[in-house]
Amino acid sequence: MPFVSPEAFAKDKIGAIQDYSILSGRAVANLFSKPRYWADIFTQMDSIGFGSLPIVVLTGFFTGCVLALQSATSLQAFGAVSMTGSLVALSMVKELGPVLTGLMVSGRNASGMASEIGSMKVTEQIDAMRALGTDPIRKLVTPRISATVFMLFFLTILSDAVGIAGGALVSVTLLGLNASSYFHNSYRSLEYADVVQGLTKPLFSGFIISTVGCYFGMNTKGGTQGVGRATTQAVVVSSVFIIVVDFLVSRAMIGIFGR
Repeated sequence: MPFVSPEAFAKDKIGAIQDYSILSGRAVANLFSKPRYWADIFTQMDSIGFGSLPIVVLTGFFTGCVLALQSATSLQAFGAVSMTGSLVALSMVKELGPVLTGLMVSGRNASGMASEIGSMKVTEQIDAMRALGTDPIRKLVTPRISATVFMLFFLTILSDAVGIAGGALVSVTLLGLNASSYFHNSYRSLEYADVVQGLTKPLFSGFIISTVGCYFGMNTKGGTQGVGRATTQAVVVSSVFIIVVDFLVSRAMIGIFGR
């Protein structure tokens, strides 16, 4: 691997941030003007939303199960096993539901977007699109942003619900808790601020997944090997961004709502 000076490295990274910002800005601006490619948006919704259902449901369910199992063990020392429902509900809605759903969808769809658009780039289909007078950002990137943000919001709600149900299953069958008491405690522990925090995160995660996946796809170089590199980078970068933004949103929400 050739030596890269710090100046060249910094310049390269700043240029990448600039290109990413321009791509994201243009894609968002396209939401407010015509033409809109509704067929592409619905196709992406089907691929991203319904295609991710199995992995999101499984992840949410077993996360809820493990949470109930682990928290009951800790709460037993304080004689507060009945509070398992509250702990599972708060953990799933505020943190684990949004983050794990974002990471699962990122692994499945950021890689898919990067490889699909990257393949179009190396086979010069995007250049052909430009030659025919079609804006590739409007045609390829904007529908993916709309679909990912919209579907990830509902996938997160589903993950939260399935996680709480998984916790209920473990609490009732293995821990001997009362199902009515579990759901009552879960419901009472959640406040408006918790729900807002949990449902704000997928909006940011969806934007990150779609823009990062499309950015690496649109900037693919080096043939089929380049497509593989772009796919890997898209998953890694979007996953790291999701975790960082999760922390920033949590901090902002605690500052606004005090919890």
